[in-house]
Amino acid sequence: MTGSEHLAIIAAGLGAGLLTSTVGVASLISFPALIALGIPPVVANASNTIGLLPGALSGSIGYRRELREVSRRTMVVVVLTCAIGAIGGAALLLALPPGVFAAAAPWLILFTCLVVGVQPWISRRLRSRHEVPHGARTAMTPATTVFAALTGVYGGYFGAGAGVMMMAVLGLGLDLELRVVNALKTLALLAANLVASVIFFFIAELNPTAIVLLAMGSIVGGYVGSHIGRRLPSGILRGLIVIAGVTAAVLMLR
Repeated sequence: MTGSEHLAIIAAGLGAGLLTSTVGVASLISFPALIALGIPPVVANASNTIGLLPGALSGSIGYRRELREVSRRTMVVVVLTCAIGAIGGAALLLALPPGVFAAAAPWLILFTCLVVGVQPWISRRLRSRHEVPHGARTAMTPATTVFAALTGVYGGYFGAGAGVMMMAVLGLGLDLELRVVNALKTLALLAANLVASVIFFFIAELNPTAIVLLAMGSIVGGYVGSHIGRRLPSGILRGLIVIAGVTAAVLMLR
């Protein structure tokens, strides 16, 4: 790679790190950048997952204040379900043809964007129907756990838009402020990426240069993004998540 290509990957890592901690479509910046440099899709996907791991870590550290508002039990359940799901996703990436699962990704992202957009209305209806006081749903239900695990599978396989999906799952299943859900989402993606990265490190073909350069950018972007995400009003953050998700889906359908 040339020096300008190195800088392009670092910039892609920085942008991806910012998106990891805010709207959750990080791979839609970094993955195409690697493909544009001629890296094969599966190699680019695996290298991208490992390279963005520091960004998810720094983002989770930046959100440590919000994570203190989540019960330890809920946090453990979210982390474990996403990690276990990511094992299945990573296995699918290595076993199936590259386009099989990714073909459904744009439609999954569009659906979850819809869920994110209408989540406040749905949550109010659910609380009204079951007469549950606001803020009572702080533990993961079986349904929320299953969908979180499926999002982990998707994150381990491809990952683009996994943050949007996780925001929808956690926002619908838990009565938490959106900034707290965003923090929990970032931690969940860290767990999924960590497990997938370990598998890819030992089994998949990787591009070490791309990994290092992405990591350099993402670790800064993830931490800065957590501070941006903390300050955004819920309505604006929700709108940005929907816009980012729809954009990601449209680009993937092209």
